[in-house]
Amino acid sequence: MSSAKLTHPNISNGWFSESGAMWPGQSMNIEVNQILHVEKSKFQDVLVFESKTYGNVLVLDGVIQVTERDEFSYQEMITHPALFSHPNPERVLVIGGGDGGVLREIIKHPQVKEAVLCDIDEAVIRVSKKYLPNMSVSYEDPKVSVHIGDGFDFLQNKKEYFDVIITDSSDPVGPAESLYQARYYELMRDALREGGIVSTQGECQWLHLPLIKDVLAFARDLFPVAEYAYTTIPTYPSGQIGFILCSKNKETNFKEPLRR
Repeated sequence: MSSAKLTHPNISNGWFSESGAMWPGQSMNIEVNQILHVEKSKFQDVLVFESKTYGNVLVLDGVIQVTERDEFSYQEMITHPALFSHPNPERVLVIGGGDGGVLREIIKHPQVKEAVLCDIDEAVIRVSKKYLPNMSVSYEDPKVSVHIGDGFDFLQNKKEYFDVIITDSSDPVGPAESLYQARYYELMRDALREGGIVSTQGECQWLHLPLIKDVLAFARDLFPVAEYAYTTIPTYPSGQIGFILCSKNKETNFKEPLRR
């Protein structure tokens, strides 16, 4: 089937309209040049389209995940504050992040010897390799290995192994719901070596304050240091996204990088 014949319920009259249950009453709209890929994977609806002003766009279950124009704002902020706050991040794990963008930022750090990615949906990795080459180029690095499976289950078999764990998840509905629970943060803590650091997608303070407060509360019970950071990014809801940063080292100050 040619791309000209592809259709998707979120695209009408040449415009994509986002449908996210976690931000009722508002919707991001982006003008579409052409639909590139439509698929129902085992876990979610996968859409890729070429936009008029934001490059190629990856959408999961009606929600924008990345656009080529502004993805760097998210990838850099979920990655570098964590890695620059660790004195020697040799082993790094990414849960989610199948587009490859976080991996791309991780392997910029010369200290990294091993970068492992665990994503539940192989379809995200596959379509990203085809339609998001500037992000998925990271898969070609010899330090990178990939595990297809549930991050929650993957962590249960890892003890005191990683220096940094980054959870690049979608919102807490569907496949990512378990990644916003205290038990998941316990698993991350236990999978970290001494002084290990966590960075997770932390939602929007304009829309999700109760969720952010709940996550910070149990994170501060589990880690001596837990903070909320944020960045601005135009194609995410309300133009802002946050990150939960945690450290097993009580001396960690995320505002003061250890390396530059």
